[in-house]
Amino acid sequence: MGDVQIGIAAALEQFSPRESIELAALAEQHGFSGQMAADHFQPWVPAQGEASFVWSVLASLAENTTGDLGPGVTCPSFRQHPALVAQAAATLEATYPGRTWLGIGSGEALNEHIIGGYWPEAPERVRRMFEALEIIRKLFSGKDVKHSGEFFKLHNTRLWTLPEAPPPIYIASAGPYTTRKTGELADGLITPGASLEKLAGILDNFAQGARKAGKDPESMPKLLQVHLSWAATDEEAWRNALEQWPNGGMKFPKADIRSPFDFEQMAKLVRREDFEGRMVVSSDPDVHRASLQRFIDMGFTRIYVHNVGRNQKEWLEVFGHEVLPKLRA
Repeated sequence: MGDVQIGIAAALEQFSPRESIELAALAEQHGFSGQMAADHFQPWVPAQGEASFVWSVLASLAENTTGDLGPGVTCPSFRQHPALVAQAAATLEATYPGRTWLGIGSGEALNEHIIGGYWPEAPERVRRMFEALEIIRKLFSGKDVKHSGEFFKLHNTRLWTLPEAPPPIYIASAGPYTTRKTGELADGLITPGASLEKLAGILDNFAQGARKAGKDPESMPKLLQVHLSWAATDEEAWRNALEQWPNGGMKFPKADIRSPFDFEQMAKLVRREDFEGRMVVSSDPDVHRASLQRFIDMGFTRIYVHNVGRNQKEWLEVFGHEVLPKLRA
């Protein structure tokens, strides 16, 4: 596979911590490398049924695997104060040097509204995230720092447990403004699988931002998270997609929806055609290989894959034998 790395998107909103750790170890045996672990307080739909604390699971994942890992993504601006996220990320990197990264995003009501605060519009959420990034960077410096900004305060303090070098910070973004700012301010990009046309726009905006800050966009990590549905038959692959991951077929912004039970009602409206261009559903490993190859050809060299069904062991085996060895950088 050359310089291409295919890891696992550990769906902590779907699998228990124990099972996620066992699957991560198994994935490594089949040639996958790396873990992008979801940070959820609630699952998307009740059928998924889990939502473990990402930082605890990341430490266990690190103990049981050898690849890179990080939260994909955590929101450092509502449920967790940026100082707490900085401490968690620094501790993880101090324990597993050179292996971790910090993925941050602007948040979704599903996970963040639970603390009962006002849920702002998207532009304010993005401003909060970039201010949180500023605080995390300050704390990663190891110096005594303080902060008084639009959204956050930090009294004079420092991180006492620090890694030799701070973990890189990647930002999840898809919109034009956020993606340009990500190129400018972050160490890399995280984005979800989408149409090739949309992804081309995202990469272009990211490169513009990076160049504005005097950075080389080519050399910056670009992480892609891909949900797919593979099973032994097409019928089973479709059943898994519709029952376990109907959110993959929801073609509207989901950041303002608060409850898994609301998503469950919306899921009743999702049809097979709604997954078109958003998620590959097929029993043919070659169809999945071709789809992943197109992302690699665009310039994504780190892809974290999530098969949405519960048939994880069969999937890891089939992809380990029939998909990963055929991917080319």
